[in-house]
Amino acid sequence: MFFDSDLLMSALRALTPILLAALGGALCERAGVFNIGLEGMMLMGCFTSVATSWFTGSAWLGVLAAALAAAAYSLILAVGAVTLRGDAVVLGIAMNLLAVGLTSFLLRTVFGVQGTFDDPSLAGLPLVGGFTPLAYLAFVAVAVAALMLSRHVWGLRLRGVGEAPDAAATLGVSPAKYKYAAVLISGVLCGLAGAQLALGNVTLFSENMTAGRGWIAVVAVMLGRAAPVGVLLAALLFGLAEAAGFRLQGVGLPQQATDAAPYVVTLVALFLSTARRRRRTVNSPSGATT
Repeated sequence: MFFDSDLLMSALRALTPILLAALGGALCERAGVFNIGLEGMMLMGCFTSVATSWFTGSAWLGVLAAALAAAAYSLILAVGAVTLRGDAVVLGIAMNLLAVGLTSFLLRTVFGVQGTFDDPSLAGLPLVGGFTPLAYLAFVAVAVAALMLSRHVWGLRLRGVGEAPDAAATLGVSPAKYKYAAVLISGVLCGLAGAQLALGNVTLFSENMTAGRGWIAVVAVMLGRAAPVGVLLAALLFGLAEAAGFRLQGVGLPQQATDAAPYVVTLVALFLSTARRRRRTVNSPSGATT
């Protein structure tokens, strides 16, 4: 049977890094900062978690270091887009490209290898019920984010800053402070996503090992309309696509074709979502032409 419990378990493991990063992107979106630098922050988390785990022998120190390193890396976006009022899209793309080059350089400098660092002494995250604790944390984060954005004063102010920053400022709310907080939290979540990918899903680091998952997280934010539950459903869709791709390799399909499955699903989902929104706009009274 193609669809079974093993496929679901594999999908849940695959969605965890995407979900954590997408939640960070959703918070930035709610604050009015379009964050497409999720890929680069995840990659920094991957390398930092592996390097710290290998040097200290503790996977949890690796997770902590990944969160701190990605948060520090996210300051590029915070300072550039919020303080200096630069283009967030250009900054995000630059951060992604910089992370690829920087981690490849550090791989050669720190470990003296190219391509992949894999050592039997590298400590990975423990499994509880078939999942790492970060997987459970991702689902808890969805609930916390949903409650914060809908009920807590901090979340309501964050939404206000994203929707009407000038109005929020007149009420004594600092838009810059909330935008900085959203970007830094997204960095922490992306660092955790990188740690999950490098120490949970596998136990190694390879160049550009995020392989587009950060971009998929950006699409998950768009499909989920920056709502935590919507982001969770979108991440689940991509997790199922990735798990199905691995399953199809077992029936003889080429690896190149199965590796493309999550990205094909991404394109199809974006197309359908955009078409549906345009249809609603055309059919709505305000969008009708005379």
